[in-house]
Amino acid sequence: MRLTPRKEEIEVVKDILEDPTFENADQMAKALIKEVADMLAMRDWFALVHTWTDGTRGLNFAPFGNEAEVKAFATKLSIGGTGRLVKLYGPGPFIANIDGRKGWKGYCQHPECGHAPFTHSAVGNSKGQCHVPTCPCDKWIAEPPKKRK
Repeated sequence: MRLTPRKEEIEVVKDILEDPTFENADQMAKALIKEVADMLAMRDWFALVHTWTDGTRGLNFAPFGNEAEVKAFATKLSIGGTGRLVKLYGPGPFIANIDGRKGWKGYCQHPECGHAPFTHSAVGNSKGQCHVPTCPCDKWIAEPPKKRK
């Protein structure tokens, strides 16, 4: 699995590494592991779902960071049967929505929404509208409004 660190993830890890309040390396290591696990739970992943030629369920492989990685692995695998790519949605966005963590990158910055991008329509007349029934959001706002000085 290949990971490309994102700018906001690097900043959070740097904050932990530079935090003088940790009493020892064990505390810092635990904080880092927990934070990185939370970050990875926010990402979507991919799996290769395999079926043998007779239709019997085969071997499944995951996680992969992107579609190209799955395809490259499937090419090298060469065990017969068929495979297909399946997107696995991370549980983090759902948990963050439940916890009300608005303002996370990747969430609608509309003040009455805060839901993840995949809850918003990408096509048709409802493009941008949130599909969460209780949400009044009618437009996806990707970045928070900049404060004026």
